Amino acid sequence: MVATVRPSAAFDPAVCARLVVKIGSSLLVDAAGAVRSDWLAGVVADIAARRSQGQQIVVVSSGAIALGARRLGLERGGRASLEDAQAAAAVGQVALAGVWEALLAGQAMVAAQLLLTLDDLEDRRRYLNVAATMARLLDLGAVPVLNENDTVATAEIRFGDNDRLAARAAQAAGASGVILLSDVDGLYTANPASDASAARIPVVKALTPDVMAMATAETRSGMGSGGMAAKLQAARMAGAAGIALAICDGRVDRPLTHFASHDGGTLFLPPRSAKGRKAWLAGRITVAGTIMVDAGAAAALRRGASLLAAGVHSVDGRFRRGDVVAIAGSDGELIARGLAGYDAGDAAAIMGLRNDAHAAALGYAPRAALVHADHLVLI
Repeated sequence: MVATVRPSAAFDPAVCARLVVKIGSSLLVDAAGAVRSDWLAGVVADIAARRSQGQQIVVVSSGAIALGARRLGLERGGRASLEDAQAAAAVGQVALAGVWEALLAGQAMVAAQLLLTLDDLEDRRRYLNVAATMARLLDLGAVPVLNENDTVATAEIRFGDNDRLAARAAQAAGASGVILLSDVDGLYTANPASDASAARIPVVKALTPDVMAMATAETRSGMGSGGMAAKLQAARMAGAAGIALAICDGRVDRPLTHFASHDGGTLFLPPRSAKGRKAWLAGRITVAGTIMVDAGAAAALRRGASLLAAGVHSVDGRFRRGDVVAIAGSDGELIARGLAGYDAGDAAAIMGLRNDAHAAALGYAPRAALVHADHLVLI
């Protein structure tokens, strides 16, 4: 569902109390691998102006691999191999931190660097540690600058793009808005580079299959790893936790000021609000397994019910009780995530059975639900 008018300020990342700003590689680094210092100074001036108005800012900054590749003389922007990317990141992270430290200091602000892997935000205890660190830094007036720790991250522990990292970090930071500064000025009905009839969508109220189909995984510059598909995934993650997300044009000078004062970009409204553990569940990228449910169970979940075994027709994965599982409909569409009340083997043993038949199938007294509503969040 899309809209043609900008919503109230209550959902506007331009004016929310705590904001995450993500900057892509193609904006921060030029084609030769050098920092676009003048442009970035304008972003920092925007951050300073917002802080003077009481808004707290967390930055998610790409660019480490691109910067390191230039210094090491690596081909393909440092992305020819995992080893090249990790080496480039090791060099580039030092350079990137120095750039942010110098520019923020020029505006009387203190930079703080956090390098994260997927596990840091997927593991509940580590997630809470990251959240506590960011909260303290913001209370002390620092500007946290986050990036994926590409020096040690491998395929199993990678976000893969900083768009999703920004959405996940917003949950940990307690932010109510995310702005993705991009080399496109929003979501279009088709690829504007190849279709002259493509129209920008100002506001998206629901990420329907039709909206998701408008995305492409391609990036313009070839430097980054995102694309519109990653941005829509980030919008889904943010929205499930009650966070508004905007994609706006980062190619202009003072892009945050430009977004606040012009009718541009695309704003994704959060469909619901989730707090605490449910917000963490909503933003999960990895799951230990998947439980497939019938139409009746899917409808009951959307009404706020627990997941009962009677509505389950398939169990996939090797999860244990307490692991995070995905709950999907018969068509494969993701409905929810939750904490499993049973190991995978026991869940498979009782799927399709009414509660009064569980004890005979399991050999022990069953629990009330396969996934309880208190440990489940709709996606």
